Amino acid sequence: MLTDLPNVLTLLRIAAIPILVALVAIRQPVADLAACLIYIAACITDYLDGMLARRWHQNSDLGRMMDPIADKLLVGALLLTLAGYGRLAAGSLFAAIVIMLREILVSGLREYMASQRATLPSTRLAKWKTGIQMVAIGFLLAGDSTGRLIGLSFLPVSTIGGVLLWISVGPTLVSGWGYLTAGVARMTGRVRQTTAAKPAP
Repeated sequence: MLTDLPNVLTLLRIAAIPILVALVAIRQPVADLAACLIYIAACITDYLDGMLARRWHQNSDLGRMMDPIADKLLVGALLLTLAGYGRLAAGSLFAAIVIMLREILVSGLREYMASQRATLPSTRLAKWKTGIQMVAIGFLLAGDSTGRLIGLSFLPVSTIGGVLLWISVGPTLVSGWGYLTAGVARMTGRVRQTTAAKPAP
């Protein structure tokens, strides 16, 4: 049900996206700090919605569909916004490109698998990838301005975020390759079944 708390938390994560984008666009230290705090709250809902759905036995097709969509919308929107305002430090724009391409690939594979009445379950490595990305984006949202605001001007907050985003590229590529091979195996298996089913001429 749409009104189940886990689904409500997922929808709140989506609703936070325009607020976060607007805060980044303001380009003020207080706005950056607010964006970081709201983003942390959104990440917490990502953990809570899955945990509560399992504990309260509220797993649903809607929840399974919306949860990864919410994550991809959040990450994609923020990476594009940060790139647009030149806030992807340590050359991490290229890491962001790899991440976005992988997300598009996996989304396409999931759509294909769904059309074949099959699933493409998330792996432990993909969860690690998501976790590292979330931490990286939190640092990038905060930026050096937040470090100065809270008295940590010596801390290269943006650079830390950029380096973490690069670190996430490893599990991003490996998990993406795993999904790709699973999808290709499904496709080639279907082709063999179709070929075998055809009558001999």
